[in-house]
Amino acid sequence: MAIKRTGQLGFSDAVLSGTGSAALNRLDGLVRWYRFEKLLAGLRDGGPGRGAWPVLVMFKALLVGALYGLSERELEEALQDRLSFRRFVGLSLEEGVPDHSSLNRFRNLLVSLGLFDKLFAELDKQLEGAGVVLKRGTMLDATVIEAVAGRPGAGQAGSDPDAAFTRKQGKAGSLFGYKAHVGVDEGSGLIRSVLTTPANVNDTTPADGLIRGDERVVWGDAAYHTHARAAALKARGIKPRLARRANRHHPELPARLKRYNRLIARRRAAVETTFATLKCRMKLTVIRYRGLVKASAQVTLCAIAFNLRRWAAITP
Repeated sequence: MAIKRTGQLGFSDAVLSGTGSAALNRLDGLVRWYRFEKLLAGLRDGGPGRGAWPVLVMFKALLVGALYGLSERELEEALQDRLSFRRFVGLSLEEGVPDHSSLNRFRNLLVSLGLFDKLFAELDKQLEGAGVVLKRGTMLDATVIEAVAGRPGAGQAGSDPDAAFTRKQGKAGSLFGYKAHVGVDEGSGLIRSVLTTPANVNDTTPADGLIRGDERVVWGDAAYHTHARAAALKARGIKPRLARRANRHHPELPARLKRYNRLIARRRAAVETTFATLKCRMKLTVIRYRGLVKASAQVTLCAIAFNLRRWAAITP
């Protein structure tokens, strides 16, 4: 299959080379893109009679879509109009852009081969190599993301069989979708681990999978506390800073534990910034695709894009 040649800059590109997104420009100097390209080697996109787009062009295009909360159709239009997007992806002004069908096929190919987790792990290695992961502590939290698929009606199967209902504490009504669980590096704000489940899965269930083992402290609200987890963390030399909750035997927490919980709440409050960025700035407000595998891929891609954004922000 023929591979399209891209990135051959013309005179107009040279004149405008200093314009565009400063964050995107900075990322080109921070990231070792060839290591991602190596992971993606051998993949090809292209419908019948079409040349394939280079894998790095396609991957960087998906990253732009995740950074700015764009669907494949919106991403195609943005690549046509935005010089900074073209330059980041590796397209000159004179070239065409991948259409939404090509972008969709490439994303599905990455999903089918289970490559998003490997791409996340590669970025994690680069972040550690750059010395920006502090490992002082891991802050655990989760957020519900509604599915774009319609809710199931009475006596009918839902259009997304893997999504589930959940209720938000203290709020009326229910949400239908998935839950993104993250472990965030204290201090740097980088996402070190990410898992996606149906929305009805309790926060504590996947929590052990979010703990890396090289942090000094694990911070979490009362949903994450179990005596077994606290003991296991202590045995590994990790301080468990997990809020305590009342139970039927002790319906009222003593003043000591109330103070303890307030201290934990203050220290782990920074994790809310992560979700604010994902949902408000990157527009991760709905799961666009059906099924847990594709939902997990969307969340993981957004975590990769978030870490790239954060890396550019915290690097002088």
